[in-house]
Amino acid sequence: MTPSSLIAPLSLGVVGVYLFVTAPPPLPDGSEASSTFPVETVLTMLAHENDVARTLYTKEIVGQAKPRGVEFREDWREPDVYAGPLPALFLRASAERVARSEHPLGLFLGSDMPIESSNRFDARQMEVFAEVRASREPRFFVDERTGLHTAMFPDFAGAPACVSCHNEHPDSPKTDWELGDVMGATTWTWPDATVPTDTALQLVATLRGAFAATYQEFLDDVTPLAGSPVVGAEWPRNAHALPDAGVFMGRVAETSSAESLALLLGGDR
Repeated sequence: MTPSSLIAPLSLGVVGVYLFVTAPPPLPDGSEASSTFPVETVLTMLAHENDVARTLYTKEIVGQAKPRGVEFREDWREPDVYAGPLPALFLRASAERVARSEHPLGLFLGSDMPIESSNRFDARQMEVFAEVRASREPRFFVDERTGLHTAMFPDFAGAPACVSCHNEHPDSPKTDWELGDVMGATTWTWPDATVPTDTALQLVATLRGAFAATYQEFLDDVTPLAGSPVVGAEWPRNAHALPDAGVFMGRVAETSSAESLALLLGGDR
């Protein structure tokens, strides 16, 4: 039996409406959906949302703003540094915000050859990551040490900016990355085997909200500079503009929502 046949009409409508907005509010009293989804389905949906946001940030923000003089650095949060986060640090800052939310959702970007030592997988994670790199497919398992349902998704070198940054960095343990390589993996954790529909929607909102806040932090850091790009809705028509947070997240939602909805409705319960 498929999810579409199990979800009540109200629930299906709520899922559709909530996924097609950037930051949905809490569900109103009395409208909580009764259905649940396997944790693997929800974590796959969140991983897809992450891929869309990071790809947009990497290709259309870092890739286009860097040649126009906007810097992206590891120390971007230092008081006297006017720069944006590198793509991996964009994810880390967003993951930190997710960790401060009310939801017990974990998100970690790791690798066996990271630039930053804190991103190195431990021994158990390294074993699973070896399987992920070999298959180029996600792995789902229950971590026996924590009891958490865990999903590890391959993190591909999807843009020239990813490859050049790692290959040129003085602390990189590997300097011959190529487009399409599995550079690491995003690891997601959740305590339960199933996720109620309303919680799944709230997790989308939490993740998108974290991306929006991190992107706004980037804008706040770089726009005080003289000659900084114009920020507003004229992006991408104006090649010298950056999208504001609303426009950026609108593009994320526009790109990700149909697939996220399909993931929720596309498999058996």
